[in-house]
Amino acid sequence: MCEQTRSPVSRRTVLAGAAALGTASLAGCSALSGDGGASGGDVPAAITLTQEHSCDVCGMVIPNHPGPSTEIFYPGREPAGHANPARFDSTWEAYQFHFERRDEGWEAAAFYVTDYSTVDYRTFTEGGDTLISTHPEAEAFVSAETVTYVVASEVKGAMGRDLIGFSDRADAESFRDEHGGQLMRHGDVTPATIASLGR
Repeated sequence: MCEQTRSPVSRRTVLAGAAALGTASLAGCSALSGDGGASGGDVPAAITLTQEHSCDVCGMVIPNHPGPSTEIFYPGREPAGHANPARFDSTWEAYQFHFERRDEGWEAAAFYVTDYSTVDYRTFTEGGDTLISTHPEAEAFVSAETVTYVVASEVKGAMGRDLIGFSDRADAESFRDEHGGQLMRHGDVTPATIASLGR
């Protein structure tokens, strides 16, 4: 197994602090803008995903698998028959789930994705695939509306090609330049985008 660890950068602490401030400021808001959130009430904070949390699409235990994780909070709903949040071991599965629920009238109060700008992630080779580490801790999550995704790069997560989010656009550009893919924002992600992933 070949591993490549991302070199720690001096701005990591600054970015982590900025992400924490951003999450704190969102928590004090009464609404999120755009498709990422519903109006009314405080925005719930992200939680740490543990061995008790399996993906609401594929059923796999989230911390046991590589790649980005996602949490979505739907007020007044029980996603997949359990309390909030809905949880996923890939970002594309989260969007698939969200698009289906949105079509049924569900509204999201918070949509959190792994922020690879604020974690010391690693890429590694396994079974001929290049994979990226998972970070299920609460502090690794950030609002989907704040990231730039690298979509369909050669780096895979638990369920194949995915959307890998970075709160710092320069980090996303560097990752794209090294691993391929295209840059995309939350509002640009469509069902067609999601249908092209996972392979």
